[in-house]
Amino acid sequence: MKISIGSKIFDGPWGGGNLFVKNFSEYLQRQGVDVVYDLYDQDIDVIILMDPRKSSYSSTFTHVDIHNYRKYINNKVFVVHRFNECDERKGTKGLNRFLLQANNVSDKNIYVSNWLRELFYQEGIKRKNDEVIMTGANTEIFNIKNFTPWDGLSKLKIVTHHWGTNVNKGFDVYKQLDNYLGVEENNNKYEFTYIGKLPDNFSFTYSNHIEPLSGLELAKELKKSHLYLTASRNEPSGNHHIEAAQCGLPILYLNSGGIPEFCKGFGIPFEEKEFLYNLEEMRSCYSNYSQNMKNYPFSSEKMSEEYYFSILNMLKEKKYMHDIYALEDKNLVVSKSRYLIQRFFGKIFTRVYLFSKLYNLVYRIYLKIKQKVEIDKNEKFD
Repeated sequence: MKISIGSKIFDGPWGGGNLFVKNFSEYLQRQGVDVVYDLYDQDIDVIILMDPRKSSYSSTFTHVDIHNYRKYINNKVFVVHRFNECDERKGTKGLNRFLLQANNVSDKNIYVSNWLRELFYQEGIKRKNDEVIMTGANTEIFNIKNFTPWDGLSKLKIVTHHWGTNVNKGFDVYKQLDNYLGVEENNNKYEFTYIGKLPDNFSFTYSNHIEPLSGLELAKELKKSHLYLTASRNEPSGNHHIEAAQCGLPILYLNSGGIPEFCKGFGIPFEEKEFLYNLEEMRSCYSNYSQNMKNYPFSSEKMSEEYYFSILNMLKEKKYMHDIYALEDKNLVVSKSRYLIQRFFGKIFTRVYLFSKLYNLVYRIYLKIKQKVEIDKNEKFD
């Protein structure tokens, strides 16, 4: 089986969508599945549409590309549309409507939370073998190993982390906590650390700020704290609170978007006006939630397994749900000659790009080996 995922993979901190692609790709490869990230192969069985926007830096193809691939190259391919975005998340306009249009290409829709699915149902999206598959993080990185829960006597250390700087990430609540720590009595009780990028003209006075981290470095930093805080609004799922929960930290979370689906029973929800009250409530019953964190159910392995078997069932049922009339839509379909020319040069560019990345990688390894040899030689003569 060959699956194409419409996204690049970036090293280092880059947001939840990137982690999904990375974790799911590794799982598929362990199952013996060929994974590609473009539409240049003629024998693709399943295409996963990640983000149909041309403006997306991470996206490798759009719904238009899928339309033309299906029309001219492979009309047997199945398409899964993964929903992880909406206007409500960042206060944009027009994205929901655009995603509805792009969804014409899909045979199956997978949402990252029930909240997001209901949102698009209200928008009028067609129901196509819909499923909700909850997100998870890599347990080899984010786990309770070396995590020490709060002892109830020392400062209660609070942490959060975000890659994006949109106002809906909850910076007003984080600033409220920062100001709260300006009172000596509160500063003696709590410590707050923010990991990630900050908006322009925003700063903390009484809190700690650490530049974006990822992987083991992030997990290690999270485990230095006791409690995780997320004030993100209208987040379809998010990865930040999942990573913290898998590390053993109870969650104090804003009751908004899809996040409560991941945190219920593993922390305390709060409304914006009651944040400080719920913070004190969490302090008084911390141990109850801390003891339950070992039962946190979400992980990237579980998520990937659910995606994999969902795809296998789709292939077994062979139930196409895409809009066949869209294949004749002149706004989506280009002429065959034009498409094949674009495909030819795109394939060349991709291969050249991959070769240059490989060359740079080998060259960096060569320089490191050369440097080590020179150091060893100098030490020998010394």
